[in-house]
Amino acid sequence: MISKNLIKYIRSLELKKNRIKEGVFVAEGPKIVSDLSEISIPCQLLATEEWFKTNKISIRKQDVTLTEEELRKISFLKHPQHVVGIFKIPTPQIDINICERELCLALDKVQDPGNLGTIIRIADWFGISTIFCSNDTVDAFNPKVIQATMGSIAHVNVIYTDLNELIEHKPANALVYGTALNGKNIYNQELTPTGIIIMGNEGNGISPQILSRVDKSLLIPCYQQNQKTDSLNVAMATALTCAEFRRQTIIKDKHATNGQNHDNM
Repeated sequence: MISKNLIKYIRSLELKKNRIKEGVFVAEGPKIVSDLSEISIPCQLLATEEWFKTNKISIRKQDVTLTEEELRKISFLKHPQHVVGIFKIPTPQIDINICERELCLALDKVQDPGNLGTIIRIADWFGISTIFCSNDTVDAFNPKVIQATMGSIAHVNVIYTDLNELIEHKPANALVYGTALNGKNIYNQELTPTGIIIMGNEGNGISPQILSRVDKSLLIPCYQQNQKTDSLNVAMATALTCAEFRRQTIIKDKHATNGQNHDNM
């Protein structure tokens, strides 16, 4: 049986200040809890007896077996999914040189938890391991963000930092790309396999100060000239942008491989 104090404690973790104070966050559902458990031992598991038995997980002293009704009392979801896990918030080290070796994302004031969660999932899909977030971007460990990542939060490092300082101190040969309505058609630009892609706020895009420092401003062109929609959702735009970067990288890699094979003949 779950205590009232424990219910109150878990519900308090919906607020960022309490997550920071306790150093933990809440994850829900079998997939997300399972993915996170592969890289970090959960501080506590709260789940139905059936879930513990099905997954053959030994119940530790700190874990709690719940009824479906009790699960609903602590869940942040409309339809609870058998298990809630409490995990420590990771503290990844900032490696500013990673953008010289890999393609990274940077988010400027992204506010919607669903958008951030989806972007983390997109990054995972396209093999992007690092996302730099401005300090005023929504917290990646918000329960709504965690849920939207569908487990990808376990595979992507989310680092909060000053984006101006990031650009200032990045390696000189790491290009910075930004998406903007006055940018150049992304499909006509030569894109590098490394660097930083900056995506902006849902309503205002990339802030002027940051946009002024990008090396290449990119536009995802509208298919129809008379299209009434004036912009894309930031998560959708991120997916299209990452897809084009990866498409060009694959083509370049194939050409390089074919060239080496020709030289060896």
